[in-house]
Amino acid sequence: MDLLDSMKVYVMAVEKGSLSAAAAACDISATMAGNHLRTLEKRLGMRLLQRTTRRQHLTAFGEDYYVRCREILRLVAETDAQAQNLQLAPAGKLRVTAPVTFGTEALMPALPAYLARYPEVSVDVALSDRVVDLVEEGFEAAIRIGQLPDSALIARPLAPYRLMICASPEYLAHRGTPGKPDDLSRHECLSFSPAALASWRLQDEAGSLHVPVSGRLQVNSGQALRVAALHGLGIVLQPAILLEADVQAGRLVQLFPAHQLPSRPMNVVYLPDRYRSPKLRSFVDFLVERFR
Repeated sequence: MDLLDSMKVYVMAVEKGSLSAAAAACDISATMAGNHLRTLEKRLGMRLLQRTTRRQHLTAFGEDYYVRCREILRLVAETDAQAQNLQLAPAGKLRVTAPVTFGTEALMPALPAYLARYPEVSVDVALSDRVVDLVEEGFEAAIRIGQLPDSALIARPLAPYRLMICASPEYLAHRGTPGKPDDLSRHECLSFSPAALASWRLQDEAGSLHVPVSGRLQVNSGQALRVAALHGLGIVLQPAILLEADVQAGRLVQLFPAHQLPSRPMNVVYLPDRYRSPKLRSFVDFLVERFR
């Protein structure tokens, strides 16, 4: 007899209270149910149930064996379900969230390739720079920039988020080009907020430099800061994905290319129990492939 089938009958007998009830639940005869139990007891060399004409009692070993059987059957069922999911084509709506600049400048240009590869998947993207609660707000994945706090989420690393310092040719013609990082303290520097503007950190072969900077304009939007820089309002420190096309086109000039700017770690995060979903797995694998 199949061992797993015998375990199922035994678990049903314990939970239903009798072999006859287990037989009905498993859609087999009472005789067959008894055969399964005897086969198990013979295999183990131990009694599992003490039976009388009126009721049955678990033996001490039978109690422990029941717990183990339940766990084994649960693992087998989960493994079968996982294997079945792997064979399914990704389909359905996928809800993801990402930071505004990365979502606009990098994720949106990448999505056509993903949607072409998985035509049965639709993607609902929410762009926000706040930390979104995946459970509370019903998202399946989030792209996070910066150090991750300890949490129950699974994180897959993506390529680090690089930064650039740039200014427009018009601004540099009017105010002069800073020759060394310390010169930034005499220029108009653009930033999200006064707190973010306190100092910029650069690094070269000699070590790390913290340059105090200031400016009269702060904007809570990376895209708006880019536009401000394009119109000659100052020097901007922003993600490379936002500025490098303007640098290549000559609309902005990269400053201090020989210096390294601190990059920030970037990850896609998701809940552990969601990864069995083919649509989520396909999306996470696509991001890791695209942004590595």
